[in-house]
Amino acid sequence: MTVEKQQRGRPRSEKAHQAVLDAAAELLLTHGLSEVSMDTVADRAGVSKATIYRWWPTKQTLALDALYTEWSAARPQPRDTGTLRGDLLSLLRPWARLAGGRPYGRVLAALITEAQTDPAFAAEYRQRFVEPRRAQGREIFRRAAERGEIPAGTNVDVALDLLYGPLYHRLLHGHAPLNDRFVRAVVDLALDGIRHRGS
Repeated sequence: MTVEKQQRGRPRSEKAHQAVLDAAAELLLTHGLSEVSMDTVADRAGVSKATIYRWWPTKQTLALDALYTEWSAARPQPRDTGTLRGDLLSLLRPWARLAGGRPYGRVLAALITEAQTDPAFAAEYRQRFVEPRRAQGREIFRRAAERGEIPAGTNVDVALDLLYGPLYHRLLHGHAPLNDRFVRAVVDLALDGIRHRGS
């Protein structure tokens, strides 16, 4: 009897969990982190505030999870195209399209600000949001080194900063378009530097 009740309850719990994430993501992108409260999310998702706090201790952790979930669902896995340039474009172009398509810059700026003052949240932000993309990038550079496209001793972490730095700069400042043309320019300039240093 107890097992049967648990099995019946699990889909409802998953549905509520997703409803909270969807409501949080929409409110974040519409109003920004500072204007979002747990009360508003609970009302929009049709759950109690206690339910939300059972899964997320703060609205910042909820915002991070909502953003991570939305981006993970919308972002395709990067392909192995056989070239470093092709692999990097496969990784970065979908990211730029998604980031530039809605007001993610405002949300990310708020999360980055929070990470500057809360070490525990900063660690979670890096683990959930930053590190997965960097891990994908490291794998791309590893394959490129095996193919002989770049020197084996290439500083991959610096190379990733060279690639992501300009994208975040445009996303956060909004001074110029974050589009496919810009992504290609960033990739080509970064690779010119990496290959020149290797030669």
